[in-house]
Amino acid sequence: MPRPQRPNIIHLISHDMGRYLGCYGHRVATPNYDRIAAMGTRFENCFCTAAQCSPSRGSIMTGLYPHNNGLIGLSHIGWSINDGVRRLPEYLNELGYETCLIGGHHEAPIQPQEDAASRRAAVASLGYRHFIDTADITPVPKYNYIGACYRKLEENLDRFCQADAPFFINIGTPGAHREYSDNRYGILFEPDNARKIDVPPYLPDREPIRQDLACLHGLIKREDEYVGRIFELLDTRGLLGNTLLVLTTDHGIAMPRAKGTCYDPGLGTFLILYMKGRFEGGGVRRELISNVDLLPTYIELAGGTPPATLDGRSFLPLLQGRPYQKRDHVFAEMTWHDQYNPMRAVRTERLKYVRNFGKRPKVYLPLDVFMGRAGPAVFEDCYYHCREAEELYDLTQDRWEQRNVMADAAYSHDAARLRALVDNWMRDTNDPLLAGDVLACPEQQRQLTARNRYNNG
Repeated sequence: MPRPQRPNIIHLISHDMGRYLGCYGHRVATPNYDRIAAMGTRFENCFCTAAQCSPSRGSIMTGLYPHNNGLIGLSHIGWSINDGVRRLPEYLNELGYETCLIGGHHEAPIQPQEDAASRRAAVASLGYRHFIDTADITPVPKYNYIGACYRKLEENLDRFCQADAPFFINIGTPGAHREYSDNRYGILFEPDNARKIDVPPYLPDREPIRQDLACLHGLIKREDEYVGRIFELLDTRGLLGNTLLVLTTDHGIAMPRAKGTCYDPGLGTFLILYMKGRFEGGGVRRELISNVDLLPTYIELAGGTPPATLDGRSFLPLLQGRPYQKRDHVFAEMTWHDQYNPMRAVRTERLKYVRNFGKRPKVYLPLDVFMGRAGPAVFEDCYYHCREAEELYDLTQDRWEQRNVMADAAYSHDAARLRALVDNWMRDTNDPLLAGDVLACPEQQRQLTARNRYNNG
């Protein structure tokens, strides 16, 4: 029998957007995301492995949790995927795909980021056969704006279509990454009216929060505009019938109690798939999915067999109506960001268990959040209190994780079960936290030392 045609894959990943789209229930204008979701498949319960950029993206690239692939901190501060760990483009290269990155990534160290040769070397280390840089049409190279990515895709799409092989194109954009500004890097966007913003229930309704959310809306609306343009480009070129379009993000929005935490606003991510004739119909899947599952899904879609050693599992059978063993739970973690913030977590359909290591602030604020308007607005709430060693939330009763029921006798069985899940996971994967605190990598240690010297005069 002839081998079935393998689809092209376009994977569009945008920084820091969580599930902050209209089709996920937020009052923000995202007509293009919403339209594609209404035609394709939307995943209601997709979660990232870490509510921070590099570790989450590293899981997509490797099919492994961060402490299993080595990328437990930010790549631009020196963290990297361990030698010998295979990357997604390498798997697809072997299956005969042309693999390409357009725009940005956050999975390999680049020093300095402004150097074109350094950017090319970093992309090559991730296994891509092609790299289409956008630095020539964006004012700040490390933020490869989605408009520039669209132009590069438009300019180069024909040559990939003419190649005698399917293609995988990863488009990386800054999405809604801070710094928030009304004129970000010289490219205008229009913030929403701060007085008309719906403040999420996990945030206090304060003016600086509203101002940051207004800018967040503006950035997401700009992202939505170009998502629509990309969709129309694929339609015009007649590619929607043999190209899987994947729209997703790395983690939650850059607001307090979201990015940098193990709460759902930090871990929950949007995931929308569309392919005419194969993955369409406007379905909503409510099964638990982790972004660590994307790599094995792509491998199977490309005609390969995902390695049994991966942490992720293919959800392609779920999309094709074949037998699928759904997940009972997903794990999440954090170790290093701009500061040390070790935690491990497990989420089921009903419960969330978080284990915190060390005596640290109640809610960690990543530096970009800390330096924005929202950071000072919640500083006392977050840093004048200490987090508890263990947290347990009943998500059916407490969606926004406001009441820790760890000490509630009615949940003692649940607490013991989830604690054991995390214990076993850490032990089975030789989690470095079992041996004590994880030291910063050399580059991050250098930066921390320099910062301390500056702060101490």
